[in-house]
Amino acid sequence: MNYNKSNVRLSVLFWLLYFLYEWIGQATISNEYYRYFINACVIVPIAALATWFTIEVLIKKYLLKKRLTGFRIWFLVSVILFTVARRAFNYYYTYPTYYNSHWNQPFLFPPKLLIEGVNIYLIVALYTMFYFLRAWYEQQRLAQELQRDKAVAQLELLKNQVQPHFIFNTLNNIYSLSLKNSPRTSDLIYRLSSLLSYMLYDSRQEFIPVSKELEYIHNYIELEKIRYGERLDVSVNCFDSVDQFTIPPLLILPLVENSFKHGVSNDVGNSWIRVDLSVKDNWLTVKIENSRVSDALNGHAVYKGIGMENVKKRLEIIYPDRHEFKCMSEGQSFLTILKIKKC
Repeated sequence: MNYNKSNVRLSVLFWLLYFLYEWIGQATISNEYYRYFINACVIVPIAALATWFTIEVLIKKYLLKKRLTGFRIWFLVSVILFTVARRAFNYYYTYPTYYNSHWNQPFLFPPKLLIEGVNIYLIVALYTMFYFLRAWYEQQRLAQELQRDKAVAQLELLKNQVQPHFIFNTLNNIYSLSLKNSPRTSDLIYRLSSLLSYMLYDSRQEFIPVSKELEYIHNYIELEKIRYGERLDVSVNCFDSVDQFTIPPLLILPLVENSFKHGVSNDVGNSWIRVDLSVKDNWLTVKIENSRVSDALNGHAVYKGIGMENVKKRLEIIYPDRHEFKCMSEGQSFLTILKIKKC
């Protein structure tokens, strides 16, 4: 609807300017305002009708539908009709009235007909060019909007995939402790409620402070430490202030979760996880390194799983050309590096 209104405004403006040109522009030279007002009242409608017929009939109904024979025939017919109409006005009104001389040229004088036709179809061509340039621009804008809407929908789908994944792992922890009648089950339930609160409310926001994600990560780590006990050593270090940074919710946590799933969960001995955050030149760097059993995994296994795949897809959607994501296997450890440039 807005596009149609914009087209109407464009048409009114174009033909108004053309009318003023044929009237004021021409009359200023000879100071004959009445003559050129009458001239504009006839010439402009002829050009406007020729333009409408060319766009709405010839181009849309014939040329764009590849009905080339009909296009050629009707184009020739329309050129003749509109050229003759303009020629008739000048021949029977303009020349006798204002030139006051005997015209011995025939009505169908080829040079004059050529001039009249060129004068009409220069305006037709100019308006048609503006019309289709605007249509192309609108089409590009709609395509970008559709692409953006698709990205948003895909992002929401990915986010919804992440949340059940975390809940499933957390419920497994609660189940394990409940089977052992652990007195710490209530603490685990409390932390689960914090996770659910984060997922239900904070995760609906487009961006959240990094500190909020860190708070969630601390809850998740404490929850996992209950399951692993003393054999797990986890440290989270924030070397610079991250208050200036905001990120999409549930972006860093899957990387931490991946360290547990593909790292310490396969190690029956002592294990460790280190999470480091730093800021430099508007880049937030997150390094997550964990111990692992070298024979248990190869360098590519850590890429598998819902969590890591979702992180990569979300980064591509939200931070195109403004992020780096690397995963490296180094002997007894695995390192993930995420860099995000501040918007």
